[in-house]
Parts: sequence; C-alpha cells; structure tokens
Amino acid sequence: MSAPRKFGIDREIAAKLAAKYDVAREVEARQWMETVVGEPLPLPEFQPALKDGVFLCKLMNVLIPGFVKIKASKMPFVQMENIAKFLQGCEQLGCPKHDLFQTIDLYENKNPGQVVDAIFSLSRHAAKAGCDVPILGPKLADRREVEFSEEVLNAGKHVINTFQYGYSGGANQSGTRNGRREIGGVDPGRGAV
Repeated sequence: MSAPRKFGIDREIAAKLAAKYDVAREVEARQWMETVVGEPLPLPEFQPALKDGVFLCKLMNVLIPGFVKIKASKMPFVQMENIAKFLQGCEQLGCPKHDLFQTIDLYENKNPGQVVDAIFSLSRHAAKAGCDVPILGPKLADRREVEFSEEVLNAGKHVINTFQYGYSGGANQSGTRNGRREIGGVDPGRGAV
C-alpha cells in the first residue's frame, strides 16, 4: 500500500517539513538511543523502527525504571498507545510539550523532524533529571534567581526612556508638503518625484 498523494496545502507543508529534516541529527538521535538502551534499533530506517513504540518504551524504561509495560503488537491502537506512554514519560522527565511530537507525527510519519527534536530534548531533560546519559545539543541552562535591593529598584523607577521624551530615532516631517508625506512615485501636481 503506497502513501496517499498530497494536494494543495498538504503538499506544501510536507515539502517544508522534508526540507527542514536534518539526516545528521537523525543519526545523532539514533546513536544516542542505541547507546542508552544498549541495543541497535530493529530496522535500518529510523521512523519505521520507532513506529510500533516498542523501542521508545525500552528507552523510557531505562530512563525511568519500570515506567511502562512494553506491548509488542501489530495492532495500530497498541502501537499508538506505546508512543503515547513514551510521550508521557518525556513529560514526567521535564520535557515541555512544545518540544515533543504528537503520536500521529511518528505513527504516520507526518513530522519526522519533530520526532528527532523530541529525542534531543529528552536527552537534555533526562540528564537534568539525574539520568546518567549523554546530552544531545546544548545543555539546559540552570535557573538563576536575581534579587535586587529596594534601593536599586527605586533607582530604576526614575530612569526615563528616550521615547518618553518624544525622540524616535530622528523621525521628522521633512519631505512633507501640504500635510502629506511623499514616499516616492508620482505626485499628481509635479509628475515623477
């Protein structure tokens, strides 16, 4: 069975997502997952190897021991349930929802780039949560609270922004005539400007 043909905006969206996909990032994500789980992905193609969610559940069980019961099945709803459990584990480790993909993105291969981005995010958040795993991409920054004294806060109240004085970077009324500003082109009274 071949993939359904896409038309109109669906085709444009698919083309944009395909252009954005970075194979090198996929390779990094694959190597990270195989290193953490301790076994290779079952298929050479990345997305089809993850489609049933089994490898993702194995990965999550390494990061959060005993998190999910792995269900290997050819039934679509079981496979999508595995993917959904993986995504729940990602959120539990601190991954923000906007870094993750939707189940359908992986299951129907709609947004492969987002799947790879989610693996990168998972590596960072798992490491921050205390898992002994390598990090893909930049390390997450630690939150740092800054406290100002009452004196510093009060001093800031008296600083006046230059826009409050009316200065806006040199804008003026030059180039206006009869209350109109000419931008260029044709002036009905004079011809070409």
